[in-house]
Amino acid sequence: MTTRQAGEALGVAVRTVQLWVESGVLPAWRTAGGHRRIARSAVEKLMAERAQVIAQAPVRHEAEGDSQRALKLLVVEDDPDLLRLFTLMVDGWDFPVELTTATNGFEGLVRIGQIRPDMVVTDLNMPGMDGFQMVRSLKKPGSGFDDLSIVVVSALSAGDIRDRGGLPDGVAVFQKPVPFHEIQAQARQLRTELLGRKTTGA
Repeated sequence: MTTRQAGEALGVAVRTVQLWVESGVLPAWRTAGGHRRIARSAVEKLMAERAQVIAQAPVRHEAEGDSQRALKLLVVEDDPDLLRLFTLMVDGWDFPVELTTATNGFEGLVRIGQIRPDMVVTDLNMPGMDGFQMVRSLKKPGSGFDDLSIVVVSALSAGDIRDRGGLPDGVAVFQKPVPFHEIQAQARQLRTELLGRKTTGA
């Protein structure tokens, strides 16, 4: 299948398919002419896995009648207790947020292709595809998501992160325990900027 055919089958943009190919979510090869080709079986497998992910409905928090101004926030974290804590904390924020969660980098990429969040908060050490792989894929030039606001919250030290290849520029990094006030402040500022762009037509 071509990337366009795969995108139509999966219900996502061609750029999202390319991102999944580059990050290893969808195995593909190149023809002699340099075009990507994806096995139909790989697309069908991803469709089945994605259906399973989507069946776990995202948790949404938004003010009634205010959905146009809600900040789309994705939290990627494999600790279920911490995810519940994020949900409780975000529920108490004083501005509307549409919260979606994922438990690893693969599921995070699926969600990102599905909802196009304004901001992603992610752990680094996770089973399957970890946060390093996900963040590097998203921040790769030309990914279509390189301007996405990403906040990393990890138990790893700055030295540990450097030893594992580091993270791209523009990614905010905090150490656990999660600094919810800092994340809330960044989310509020981002939402204000987005509203400002909408008002000015930028």
